[in-house]
Amino acid sequence: MTPSLLALWEEQPDGNVRQRLYAVLRQSIIRMTLAPGQALSEKEIAETFAVSRQPVREAFIRLSEAGLVEVRPQRGTYVVHISQAAVMEARFVREAIEIAVARDAAEQGLDAAIHDELHELIARQQRCIAPQDHDRFYRLDEEFHRTLALGTGHDAAWRVTQEVKAQLDRVRYLSVPDATPITKLIDQHTRILEGIVARDADAAERAVKEHLREILSSLPALVERFPDLFEAAASSGRRTPLPSGVSA
Repeated sequence: MTPSLLALWEEQPDGNVRQRLYAVLRQSIIRMTLAPGQALSEKEIAETFAVSRQPVREAFIRLSEAGLVEVRPQRGTYVVHISQAAVMEARFVREAIEIAVARDAAEQGLDAAIHDELHELIARQQRCIAPQDHDRFYRLDEEFHRTLALGTGHDAAWRVTQEVKAQLDRVRYLSVPDATPITKLIDQHTRILEGIVARDADAAERAVKEHLREILSSLPALVERFPDLFEAAASSGRRTPLPSGVSA
């Protein structure tokens, strides 16, 4: 089930109000709690989180810069539909960065503590299979890639990845229950880690490519199944049932 705004607020206990609010709204859009085309009210969001309207206004600006909302003068702020072009560009950039991170990790070697943390994250992902806990898997998937980047000293690379992949993350979240089995993604994570541990940079690169190119096969199916979520269908007038738990 798609988490509510307040549930996402509880997932973000750290940081100042501005950073926390931006993170919550970003995740709300990525997880379809705030659906494409939905109007956002500065006043309502401020009341929901018991904050002033200034941090909400700043969050809207940052979300606009990330390509997740459109601020229309005199008309309001709206969640944008998913841009296939933006998804493909973000995938390209993310692949280039994460291949470089994986190759460096394989060539330099992983600290034992980072290896153990990545191994534990894969084990926790496996525990999402039986209950089909897609929300939890999505968070653990994100944590796997974050841990690998930060654990090899590539903090800046991770920040750049975060900035460019907002549209891609929406498709990633949509694809987990509807297009790509959790088991397949876990197997790909395992092969990435195995290549790094074996100090085989080429094997690590191949595993990253396979993992991050999964979207190339899942995207067309998602566009066909949920046309109203995507930019090309925004003005078509068609209405398609949203994924389970997604509110319009």
